[in-house]
Amino acid sequence: MSIIISVADARHKIHAVAICQLMEDSAKIRGTGIAKREPAYIEKKMDEGKCIIALDKSEVIGFCYIESWEGQRYVANSGLIVHPDFRGTGIAKKIKEQIFILSKKLYPNASIFGITTSLQVMKINSDLGYKPVTFSELTQDAIFWKGCETCANFDILQRTNRKMCLCTGMLYKPSEVQEKKTKEDKLKAWNQLLHFLKIRTAIKATIIQRKTLNHEEQ
Repeated sequence: MSIIISVADARHKIHAVAICQLMEDSAKIRGTGIAKREPAYIEKKMDEGKCIIALDKSEVIGFCYIESWEGQRYVANSGLIVHPDFRGTGIAKKIKEQIFILSKKLYPNASIFGITTSLQVMKINSDLGYKPVTFSELTQDAIFWKGCETCANFDILQRTNRKMCLCTGMLYKPSEVQEKKTKEDKLKAWNQLLHFLKIRTAIKATIIQRKTLNHEEQ
């Protein structure tokens, strides 16, 4: 196994179709959303130097790209995928770390955010300095949220008036966050995130139940 993780460029366009297929397959397996993208969109991101690709020899095994919103006030690290054969090997963490570094380099003043259902991704984000937040603290750009329409759970987002869904929002603010240097710091941040998730899950269940009952009564 000879894995190389790097910033993608025009040379990697030959992998665009495979990347889109990996995204689609991943969304189907998890039953949750990765915004569907076309190869041309991925190729454009490669031309702009806004994505990280992981290759095992000539095969693409991981990918993630950067999107910016609201005049570059917000940056999202989107479409994180790892080939099923390479999950649990630490590839996702390495890709997330590299895309995070690239995001701060390209957009040093932007708040970096993401939405995910994956506890593994939440742990990686937490170690990088992200904090769990409500959706109201993320970008309100309608184009970003339109990407959720391809998710199987989009109806939940609609029923809660875009307040919450199965995904958890996480945000890194460069003006507020101090880099975590010790295991104790990371463990404390992770425990705080788990507590947040516990409370949010209870609130979310109540809201969805009420919305469902109101819809049935109508």
